[in-house]
Amino acid sequence: MPLLTLKIDVDTYRGTREGTPNLARMLRRHRADATFLFSLGPDHTGWALRRALRPGFFQKVSRTSVVEHYGIKTLMYGVLLPGPDIGRTCAGQMRAVAKDGFECGIHTWDHVYWQDNVRKRDAAWTRNQMDEAFQRFRSIFGAAPQTHGAAGWQMNEHAFRQLDAYGMRYASDGRSELKEDGSLADASAGPYRLRVEGQELNCVQLPTTLPTLDEVLGRDINGTTINLDNLPQYLLRLTETRRDHVFTLHAELEGQKLAPIFEQLLGGWRDQGYDLVSMRQYHEHVAGQRLPVRDFAWGELPGRSGEVIIEPARQQPARPS
Repeated sequence: MPLLTLKIDVDTYRGTREGTPNLARMLRRHRADATFLFSLGPDHTGWALRRALRPGFFQKVSRTSVVEHYGIKTLMYGVLLPGPDIGRTCAGQMRAVAKDGFECGIHTWDHVYWQDNVRKRDAAWTRNQMDEAFQRFRSIFGAAPQTHGAAGWQMNEHAFRQLDAYGMRYASDGRSELKEDGSLADASAGPYRLRVEGQELNCVQLPTTLPTLDEVLGRDINGTTINLDNLPQYLLRLTETRRDHVFTLHAELEGQKLAPIFEQLLGGWRDQGYDLVSMRQYHEHVAGQRLPVRDFAWGELPGRSGEVIIEPARQQPARPS
C-alpha cells in the first residue's frame, strides 16, 4: 500500500488555537495519522508585508484570499498589535495533539523572521533561533523533538548541520521540483540524504512532493481555473498513479476555511488506496534503504513567490538510511 504522509505546518497563534484542534478531530474521524509542526515563539505574521516587492507576492495574495484565511488581527501582529507568544499561550492545545497520539515537531521559533532572514544569516544567528525552538519544545512536551520542517521551506547550511547536532533522524525541509501542472518533474523524487559543502549529513530529508492548496487555488492550469469546487479533484488526479507522497497542509487553511476541501481529499486518498501516515511512519518505511545523496539547492515552484529548498536531480545512492 503506498504511503501519503500528512505534514501539518502550524504558522500562527490563530492556527494553533483553532486550526490545530479542528484538524485533529478531522484526522481522528478518518483514522488518519499526521505530523504537526509547531511555531513555538512570537507570532509576527504582520511582518510578512515586507514581502510586498517580491515578484508574484500580490498575485498570490489576490488568488488565495489571505485576509479571509488568516484574519485581519493575525495580519496586524508585529505591526499594529504585539505578537502573541504562541508557545506560552497555546501549550495546552499542543499537548492535546500529542496526547491524541499525533507526532509533534518543530516548525520554527518565529515564522516570518526565520523565513525572511535565514538564507543570509550566519551560524550563530541560526543556532540561536533553533535553540529557542528546541528548548521551548522540550518545556512544552517534556521531551526533545524528533523532527523538523522548515518555515517557508527556507534553510541554510548551518541549519541543516544543526539538525544533525540535535540527533534528528528525519525532517521535511524542502520540496521536490514540480511541473506547471503540479506533477513531479522527476518521477523518482523522494527521500534523500543532503550533502552540504561536501559533507554528507545524517538527517534524512522527506521532501514535499505535492503542491499546496494555496499554490494552485485560483491558477489557470491546463485551461482550467482551479477553484473551491474543483480543487479536490485536481489534487486527486495528481495522486491517481499510486506512489509515496508527502503533502504539506496548513492549520490556518485546511484547519479552518478549507477544511471541507481537506475532508474530501482524505476520503479520496483512502479510496485511491493510500495509507495516511505521519513523518515518523514514513521514515520507518524507508529506514535501511540506500537513499540517494543530493547537494544543497534552491529553486522556484509554480504558484509560489520566491525560491525554496528544492530536491535537485538524482545522484548515485550512498549508504543506507
